[in-house]
Amino acid sequence: MSESVEFPLCPVPPVYYERDSAIVHSHFWPAELIDLAQTRAIPEHKLLRHTGIFCEDIHRPDHCICPEQLLQLIQNITKNTSADDLSFLVGHQLLPGKIAVISDQLMASTNLDELIDALVEHQAFLSPLINIRRCYEGDALVLYWQDACGAEDSFIFLVEALTTAISSLARWLSNSRLPWQFYFSHKAPTYIEQYEVHLGGNIHFDCQRNAMAIAREYCYQPWVKNADITAEIFTDHSTNIIEAPTKGFLAAVYDYLNSNIATDPNLEQTAADFGMSSASFKRKLKKHRSHFQAIYDQVRKDLAVYWINQEGYSSEQVAKKLHFHDVANLRRAFKKWTGLTLLAARS
Repeated sequence: MSESVEFPLCPVPPVYYERDSAIVHSHFWPAELIDLAQTRAIPEHKLLRHTGIFCEDIHRPDHCICPEQLLQLIQNITKNTSADDLSFLVGHQLLPGKIAVISDQLMASTNLDELIDALVEHQAFLSPLINIRRCYEGDALVLYWQDACGAEDSFIFLVEALTTAISSLARWLSNSRLPWQFYFSHKAPTYIEQYEVHLGGNIHFDCQRNAMAIAREYCYQPWVKNADITAEIFTDHSTNIIEAPTKGFLAAVYDYLNSNIATDPNLEQTAADFGMSSASFKRKLKKHRSHFQAIYDQVRKDLAVYWINQEGYSSEQVAKKLHFHDVANLRRAFKKWTGLTLLAARS
């Protein structure tokens, strides 16, 4: 059996941030989005409607907004333009960012493994709306994208931006186009040419998860830095980084359920371990545009796909580990989760 790491263990709930936690630095994601939107002549009153954001605050290094405001800003932008390339263009501008202590660490990476370490360490700043989940599956490094705060219709935009950001920065630092494979759970869009232009040709749609993967041998190859990288690119050396938890609430619930799958966790026990009543827990999930069964089914689906494809478990083994009474019940659930039969998932 090949070496593998499924997900980080999380037997107890980690500290998390929520949709209304002021952890998003205004001069990073919001500033990049607003600057780009203004080049497309989106009127300011439409751009900032219902966000609670004021343009005079955007470039203040000490100003923060909450994920809910950032999501509203993205919705306003996508609603008021027909351009299909905005998410990709934002992605190209995002990294290495504008906070020197983080940007310097990213730029100092000598190989892909060090870069991913830094991205995961600072993901609450670099990717506040989507958590980055790093896994090793066989001979591949896989980065999965996980909804942190309830992105809903903006999730595809965010995945496009973040995928572009990481692949673009890795290409710049390594001075080469790395052979990433890109996987998206949504169907191929009408603007597929934007994916090809910004990401290359190794793109797969209608997949079980959103991810990017690369052979592990590329993780440790030393990079020959491009001479242009030595140029001064940072404008802000004074930002005070807010010490924020690294996970959004939805990611924290997912990790808890994943780590406790052996005990078949239920709503009541999960709520208690998160330090609240079942009613309060359900309200918090609703605030984040989700509910307990949806997250638990996502965990079971992901584990089933992993165990079948990566570990070669039998249907009986998977059914037992996921607490189904028999394989027939697993088959029905798996078909509902993935649209595939267990046999098709193995092919």
